[in-house]
Amino acid sequence: MAERAVLAYSGGLDTSVAVKWLKERYGYDVVTFTVDIGNVPNLDAIRQKALKAGAVDAVVTDAREEFLSDFVFPSLKADAVYEGEYPLATAIGRPLIAKLLVEVARQKGAVAVAHGCTGKGNDQVRLDVGVGTLAPELKIIAPAREWGMTREQLMRYAEANSIPVPTTRKSPYSIDENLWGRSIETGVLEDPWREPPADVYLWTRDPADTPAKAAYVEIEFEQGVPVAVDGKRMGAIDLVTALHALAGEHGVGRVDHVENRLVGIKSREIYEAPAATVLLKAHAALQNLVLTKDQLRFKSMVATRYADLIYNGLWFSGLRHNLVAFVESTQEYVNGTVRIKLFKGTCTVVGRKSPHSLYDISLATYDKGDTFNQADSPGFIRLWGLPSRLQARAQEGILTED
Repeated sequence: MAERAVLAYSGGLDTSVAVKWLKERYGYDVVTFTVDIGNVPNLDAIRQKALKAGAVDAVVTDAREEFLSDFVFPSLKADAVYEGEYPLATAIGRPLIAKLLVEVARQKGAVAVAHGCTGKGNDQVRLDVGVGTLAPELKIIAPAREWGMTREQLMRYAEANSIPVPTTRKSPYSIDENLWGRSIETGVLEDPWREPPADVYLWTRDPADTPAKAAYVEIEFEQGVPVAVDGKRMGAIDLVTALHALAGEHGVGRVDHVENRLVGIKSREIYEAPAATVLLKAHAALQNLVLTKDQLRFKSMVATRYADLIYNGLWFSGLRHNLVAFVESTQEYVNGTVRIKLFKGTCTVVGRKSPHSLYDISLATYDKGDTFNQADSPGFIRLWGLPSRLQARAQEGILTED
C-alpha cells in the first residue's frame, strides 16, 4: 500500500494538477483537504472535483466558527494590524489551515502534507513553519516550488491526464478571501503609481457611489469580543457578515498598501476588509476608555509585535503564547458599546460607553460641576519639571546645543 500525503486543496489549476503530480513524483496516494473559512462556496462540489482529479479521499471542513473564535478574535483583542494598514486576513487563516492539515494527516496516517504556495510569497513560510512546529515528523511538499511549469504547461499537463480544471477566464489578479478580508495582488497592481482599477473591488462600493446619508451602527463588546450589533446578540459568523455587508455598502474597508514581505521584497497589495475595519476601530475606541495611559502605550508595542508574528508565520511560537497572556489580562474590562458612523468610505467613532469607563466627566468638564482642584496644579508642575531645571543648572547649555 502506497504512503499517503494530504494536500491542501482549493480546486484551482495548481492544486488539481498537484494530485497527479504527487503520485508521479513521490508515489503518494493523495488525500485532499479543503477548509471553508469564508471563501468556499460549495464544499461538496470541490470534494467531487478532487476525487475526479485522482484523490483517494477528499476531506472537507467548515471551520468558520473556529477561524473567528480562535484566530480572528484573539488578533482583534491584540489590535493586530501589520504595518498599520493590513488587518492580516490571509495571514491569520494560514495557522488554522496548518493546524487542520496536521490533524487530517494524523487521522489518515499520512507521512507528508502538501500545499499550493509558490516560493516567492509569505504563505509558504506560514504553512511550512506552522506544520513543522506542530508535526515535525511530517514531510512538507510545495509542488509549485518544485515543478517549474508555466501556466500553459500546467494546462497541457491537466489535459493530457484528464484532470478537471477551471475553464472560466482567469482573473488578472491573485486573490485570497475569507471572513476577515480579501487580498488582491499582481497584474496592473504591481505598478505602485497606478490607481487600482474599479474591477479590483468586489466587497466595497466606490465611496463616490455610496448612499448620501450616513449609517450608524452600535457594536457591543464583552471582554474585547464583539457580541451584538444594534442591541441584537449574534454569533460570530452572523455578526461579521452583517458588518461586512453594511460597511461594504458605504465603501468602508479599502486598503492600498506597499508592504514589506517576509522574504525581503516590497509588494503592492490591495485589501478589502469592511467588517475588520469597523471592528478594529470600535475595539480600539472602547479599549481607550477603560485602560490607563501606561497600559495603552505598552499594549501598542505588543500589538506591533503580535502583528509581526502573525504575518511572519509564527502563530504557534512561544512568544505569541506569552503575548496572549498579556493581551487577555488587558481585556477583562473591555466591556461596553461603541457607536460608529459610516459615510462615503469613512469609518468614524462617534460614541462609546462602558460600565468600567475611566472617563470621569466631573473631572473632565470645564462647566458647572467641575471637581478638579486646579490649586493642586502648581505644586505638581514644580515637581514634574524639577529634573529639567536641575539638569539645566548643572549642565549649562545642554538645552541649546542643538
